[in-house]
Amino acid sequence: MIHRTFKIFLIFFIVLFALPSFSQITTGNRTEIDIDYSNPKDYEIGGITITGTTNLDHQVLIILSGLTVGETITIPGDKLTRAIDNLWKQGLFENIKISVTNVQGRIIFFNIDLKERPRLAKYAIHGVKRSQADKLSDEIKLTRGDVVTDNAIVKTQNKIKDYYIEKGFLHTEVTVSQKPDTSINNSVILDIDVKKNEKVKINKINFIGNEKLSDKKLAKSMKNTKEKGIMRIFKSSKFIKSEYKTDLESIVNLYNENGFRDAKIISDSVYDHDKKTINIDIKVYEGQKFYFRNISWVGNTKYKSERLSEILGIKKGTPYNLALLEQRMQFNPSGQDVSSLYMDDGYLFFSAIPVETAIDNDSIDIEIRMQEGKQARINKIIISGNNRTNDHVILREIRTRPGQLFSRSDVIRTRNELAQLGYFNAETIEPIPIPNRENGTVDIEYKVEEASSDQVEVSGGWGGGMIIGTLRLSFTNFSLRNMFNKNAWTPLPSGDGQRFSIAAQTSGRQYYMFNASFTEPWLGGRKPNALTLSSYFSVQRDFSKDYADNVRPRLAIVGASVGLGKRLQVPDDFFSLYQAIGFEQYNARNYGFYSIFDNGIANSLTYQITLSRDQIDAPIYTRYGSQFSLGLQLTPPYSLFKPEGYYAGASNQEKYKWIEYHKWTFRASWFFNLVDNLVLNVKYRNGFLGYYNKDIGYAPFERYWLGGDGLTGYALDGREVIALRGYQNQSLTPTDARGNKVGGTTFNKYSVELRYPFSLNPMATIWGLVFFDAGNDWATLKEYNPFNLYKGAGVGIRIAMPMFGIIGVDYGFGLDKVPGNPKGQLHFSIGQSID
Repeated sequence: MIHRTFKIFLIFFIVLFALPSFSQITTGNRTEIDIDYSNPKDYEIGGITITGTTNLDHQVLIILSGLTVGETITIPGDKLTRAIDNLWKQGLFENIKISVTNVQGRIIFFNIDLKERPRLAKYAIHGVKRSQADKLSDEIKLTRGDVVTDNAIVKTQNKIKDYYIEKGFLHTEVTVSQKPDTSINNSVILDIDVKKNEKVKINKINFIGNEKLSDKKLAKSMKNTKEKGIMRIFKSSKFIKSEYKTDLESIVNLYNENGFRDAKIISDSVYDHDKKTINIDIKVYEGQKFYFRNISWVGNTKYKSERLSEILGIKKGTPYNLALLEQRMQFNPSGQDVSSLYMDDGYLFFSAIPVETAIDNDSIDIEIRMQEGKQARINKIIISGNNRTNDHVILREIRTRPGQLFSRSDVIRTRNELAQLGYFNAETIEPIPIPNRENGTVDIEYKVEEASSDQVEVSGGWGGGMIIGTLRLSFTNFSLRNMFNKNAWTPLPSGDGQRFSIAAQTSGRQYYMFNASFTEPWLGGRKPNALTLSSYFSVQRDFSKDYADNVRPRLAIVGASVGLGKRLQVPDDFFSLYQAIGFEQYNARNYGFYSIFDNGIANSLTYQITLSRDQIDAPIYTRYGSQFSLGLQLTPPYSLFKPEGYYAGASNQEKYKWIEYHKWTFRASWFFNLVDNLVLNVKYRNGFLGYYNKDIGYAPFERYWLGGDGLTGYALDGREVIALRGYQNQSLTPTDARGNKVGGTTFNKYSVELRYPFSLNPMATIWGLVFFDAGNDWATLKEYNPFNLYKGAGVGIRIAMPMFGIIGVDYGFGLDKVPGNPKGQLHFSIGQSID
């Protein structure tokens, strides 16, 4: 009895809830139809009309409903319900009603009455700056005429929240309100109110379940998810979901690198600590620690297993680390790997697959299965992306030639040398091997992206007690042969890799200087022999007093040089040799700035030779590599051809009519990529100015001036200005008996910088740095003491822009007392790197 009662109740319940699905089916005023739910009837659809909308095509709406004129329909039945569902799915309507308008026997007519959702007329974003509102508009992608649905509003809110969550604003609130637009029928205006609230930082990261690795090590492995702290300089504390997930993977990778192959994250949770901070709990499973045992090779015929194991460099008992194994197999930045051994000998199709063959307690055996394949030769070289630089400028730098065996090292070297040209975005240069297994050849495409390397320097500075303005134009991809080709001017003819620069400095009538230089890096077009021509002219006059023009203190210098640079093959092809011959004439009149030489004409004919080695990955933001140079500049030893004692009582005019000296310089710079893009740069510089004859002594020119930002201000005497941050400009330079700075003859400088980039965009590469400098400048070699150094430390920022070179700002503190030197010094540089 109870069972039968329950079945009747269930049928009644189903019918009761089924009726609403037909509640939108009504009859019209002209003809009525009796709907007997217990006795369904079949009708033929005689016609369908649409009312309530004028913006949509009625025939398309009928098709979307699924109803067709002439088809048979059962009433009551599910076809009308499906028709309503089909129209709802379009998301265009907020009310749908199907009415019977006429019945003629077994022929029935329907009307579908629709009420459209409003459309978007316009929207406004409130609560954020205009620049942020523009970025949000790009994110939400709302367009005038869009149908305004609940889903569209929720989607808009979520996109804005996600945008700010990625920036660390986890509690962003977004409210969207609608108001009718009276100027357009059935349209609304959306007001989007954004409240970012406080940026959320990470208060504490709690690790649970870790016994083998400390909290400190696990936290350090998370590169982007960091606890807040006053000492955090290079990475701020903020929670970004995508970076957090990557950091969770980094934790597992750290365990894997230490032999815990089964380690995993069991669970993690992020929860509020207070309104401004969150806590993170991360529960880990460490598992057992494993070690490498036996590593064997199968399929190798080119090299013996002993040789491959030597290069692999993984000894029995090393903690099991697949990442290390992969690095030693594929790419080892600190040395040779198995892959490069094969690929540098043409084996492009080489492959090696490590397979675990045995696991015994905590030890694992690995078998590396080799497929050496055939050697591949280069078929052709393809250059793409260079719309300004001529192909021959790129091709002459390429070390992979058609017909040669493929060499991965040559491909990497070519990429680095293309980056050092400065004509292309160093971050996007991409060599793409295109192998053809059938004929054993490979095409290599070098994709480049042009970047403006020309520079314009317009600056003002203080030097020598006066304000000096500088205008310098440097064109690093110049083309002399296109001087008369108007289509090649951008703004000067370009594309052949030549360098042309002109510069002017002036402080008005007191001082002015002009110089120009031109370099052809491939003289003759066949070999990388660089010809450089340069000349300059400068004048300084003293207007501090009312002098007669014929006795006004004045120093004029005119100079010119010609140099030839050559790439060497020995000791290796990273070396280059530069030689130059130069001539300078100094014309001094009552020039009391120097007690050594104040009247007369001094001539300097010099020969310069510099041996250098340059092996860095990129010229702007260098990550790894080194640079060295050893230079000698000398004049003929005129005094050796004079009798002994000839210069003992000679005047300064006689002594310096033809200047004689020998000048030695050494520079070294090392770059170490510590982690991610964090780079350590260690630099050393040393210089020594010597003489041939003790009766003449040191030359009054070509000396070293130490201290400050290294900006030359104005250079009248071939002086070499050396930066030492934390001290005033030239404040560490030796003086004469009267207290006048005369420049040093020997100097040492050490520098250490820790760099981290904020942007690697080629249009504005930006990085911050922490530095420590130490150096000194001595008047004579006898006074030289390499341990008596002035020390400075501080922080700085660099902005490298194509048109302006490197713009730098440093704030340094001198760590040693110097009379008159403030505790802190702000240093500014443009167009140069402080070294």
